[in-house]
Amino acid sequence: MNTLLLFIVATPAIEIFFMIKVGQYVGAFNTVLLIFLTAFIGVYYARIEGLNTLRSGISNLYKNRTPIYEIISGASIALAAALLILPGFITDIFGFSLLFPITRKFLIHILFSKKIKNKEKNIEENILDGEIVKKKEDEENGV
Repeated sequence: MNTLLLFIVATPAIEIFFMIKVGQYVGAFNTVLLIFLTAFIGVYYARIEGLNTLRSGISNLYKNRTPIYEIISGASIALAAALLILPGFITDIFGFSLLFPITRKFLIHILFSKKIKNKEKNIEENILDGEIVKKKEDEENGV
């Protein structure tokens, strides 16, 4: 809970700091224009990537495969669009990194590789070896 509160407080503070620093170099008006420009370009690109992911998911459904990657990818594109709408340069960097397919695939692989390994480990740990032993009575009865 404390880390979430720290994140909620620290993110706007860091964003404001970077906006002030960028504003010192390029001016306040250009900084505001840059924030709006990244938001518009990001949302437009998120729309395109979302449609591509939807198309890929439908294609997987037609091939009778589960579109797990497309579902995760769609959620990350939605998160990227939300990050790009928020004003600031740090959130824009994270948003654009989630939008591009190469970095999105890399980030998804990093996040879920530990869970996949743990799931495989749990499956291996839950396997019980055994054998069926017939009783003499069962053999006589034909079971």
